Amino acid sequence: MWYLIYSEDVPESLPLRKQARPAHLARLQALQDEGRLLTAGPNPAIDADDPADAGFTGSTVIAEFNSLTEARAWADADPYMAAGVYTSVTIKPFKRVF
Repeated sequence: MWYLIYSEDVPESLPLRKQARPAHLARLQALQDEGRLLTAGPNPAIDADDPADAGFTGSTVIAEFNSLTEARAWADADPYMAAGVYTSVTIKPFKRVF
């Protein structure tokens, strides 16, 4: 089943994001390589594709997992979690229509 993982950043998260980004992207690439990633990306803090120093307010991942428990375990192991980027993470089942 597909799951939406929505993570909200701590204030001033950009330096933390930059530090953990390579490991974060590697995990997403693994999902992509397995055909389990529908989409993923950050939420810019301003209305711009490249928010520069304004940074980001969170991230959205929609990926396929066997269960909500598995999705939660994957999200909990995100390098951004270990780096202190996220203040909260919400995971919900997602029904893909289009």
